[in-house]
Amino acid sequence: MYRSGAVMAWNVFRFCTALRGLGSIMILLVLGVVGVTYYAVVLTNYGPSIAGSSGLLDVLIALSVLVVFHCLLVMLLWCYFSVVFTDPGSVPPNWRPELDEERGEADPLTASEFGASPADSGNPIIRFCRKCNQLKPPRCHHCSVCGRCVLKMDHHCVWVVNCVGALNYKYFLLFLFYTFLETTVVTLSLLPQFIAFFSDGEIPGTPGTLATTFLAFVLNLAFALSVLGFLIMHISLVSANTTTIEAYEKKTSPKWRYDLGRKRNFEQVFGMDKRYWFIPAYSEEDFRRIPALHGLEYPSKPDFDVHE
Repeated sequence: MYRSGAVMAWNVFRFCTALRGLGSIMILLVLGVVGVTYYAVVLTNYGPSIAGSSGLLDVLIALSVLVVFHCLLVMLLWCYFSVVFTDPGSVPPNWRPELDEERGEADPLTASEFGASPADSGNPIIRFCRKCNQLKPPRCHHCSVCGRCVLKMDHHCVWVVNCVGALNYKYFLLFLFYTFLETTVVTLSLLPQFIAFFSDGEIPGTPGTLATTFLAFVLNLAFALSVLGFLIMHISLVSANTTTIEAYEKKTSPKWRYDLGRKRNFEQVFGMDKRYWFIPAYSEEDFRRIPALHGLEYPSKPDFDVHE
């Protein structure tokens, strides 16, 4: 029994080490897909259409596709690198909770409660991470890949080579949103060329440009369909004010203490300032009036009974 447990732990450790090793490889892979798509859409198909087409309608269509493509690409890359380079949230050194947030009470924790042994399982008030050897704020979880506790951790994403947590969750959602829009636009814009592959007519272009167009269409169609599934899942998580980890942990419980209603749940992630909803940033006012954006405090239902 001990041997099997040790083998499982070793396998998990090797898996986490492998994920760390991916690092810049995944970023290069993303940029490679972007490069192939850019070459197929701009340099091979719609760019030459503007210079070589004699019809005004064809020029307007090509120009419209290029403008939308570049706008979405800028937003996609902005959100992507915001997720990559933004710390998802770490527990401050020597952090101590001011309130008993696990019970939803407004009474400060007493000295006797702090004096309890961190490893004492009979103390349900304070959450403690044995791996980091520190207290854990509400909704905080330990990431085995990053090797640290992450505030309001949702998951570790290999595509962004980072954890998705309290401070970059909005950026991740916007990355999914703009990726879906961009890949959908590319799929639709390259659809006529893709259909032409299976026609009997002559197809203009070299074998290299034709292969690139075919590859770009298949890649973007696959990403559009897969990202749509993730986007729908995360929209449901935001509407319930929960994370992927929390949804798994509370799957047998119909009630959730942090579910404040769809409007307030949305504001806990995107803020209240509508001007910032679609960009990877927050207003200073939102940072001041929404404690959840800092990842350490979360409002809960005032009448929620944790023992129900």
